[in-house]
Formats: sequence, structure tokens, C-alpha cells
Amino acid sequence: MTDRYHVSRKIAAPPQAVWDLLSDTSTYADWNPAVVSISGTIAEGNTVSIVSIVNPKRTFKLNVTAVEPPRRMVWSDGMPFGLFKGERTYLVEPDGAGSVFSMTELYTGPLAGLITKTIPDMTDSFDKFADGLKAAAEGA
Repeated sequence: MTDRYHVSRKIAAPPQAVWDLLSDTSTYADWNPAVVSISGTIAEGNTVSIVSIVNPKRTFKLNVTAVEPPRRMVWSDGMPFGLFKGERTYLVEPDGAGSVFSMTELYTGPLAGLITKTIPDMTDSFDKFADGLKAAAEGA
């Protein structure tokens, strides 16, 4: 099992258009086939509840730890005392008239090696997320 997942896409849309989709949970179901449901407001200090296609029987409650519109946000969850931490970073960077979107999830902590063995492969889910975001931003 890996301790990191990453995906990146060039998107023919300005960063603000990508950010508007990425930061609004009310529209995720319209463009994101990797998410079964999501609720909460994406703002630093808030919690977002998400059900993913990777594990549709579990709701993940993620802390929004950084929001820097229209460029970067970070969601995280973990165990006390830093025993395990999962952190997902979303980046939207200008690229000429368009953008480059990337999403990275990193697992750290003393128990990461054990816990990551139980996490399903998220490569397909990451690809679906990025492809859905690209299609929605370019169609907007």
C-alpha cells in the first residue's frame, strides 16, 4: 500500500472557475463521480462530511485546515498524538489562460504503515475526481 496518492490535470479554464467548483460542496454531486455525498461548508476551521465511492458505507469527517482562494486548500483527519494523519491538499495554479489542478493525499505517523494496508486503492477515485473537475470547469 502507498503512503501517498496524487493526481494532476491541465484544465482549460481560469483558476477562479476551477476554485469555484472545488470550494462549493453544493455542486459536488453535479461533477464529481468519486463522491457519493458531501456536506458542510468549505472554510478554514470547519468540518466537511464526505462519503466516497472508495468506501460508501463510511462517512469521513474531515477538518478543513487551510483555505487560500483561489489557489490552495487542505483537509485532514487523524488519530490523537500524531499516531496517524491523512492530509489532502488541493492546488490550483495558473497556466497561461488555463490552470493546473493537483490533489495529493499523504499519510504520516507511526501507525501509517499499518493503517495504509487497510485503505483501499484510491487511484481510480482520484482520477474520477480530477476528470470530473476538468470536464465541469471546461464546460462552464
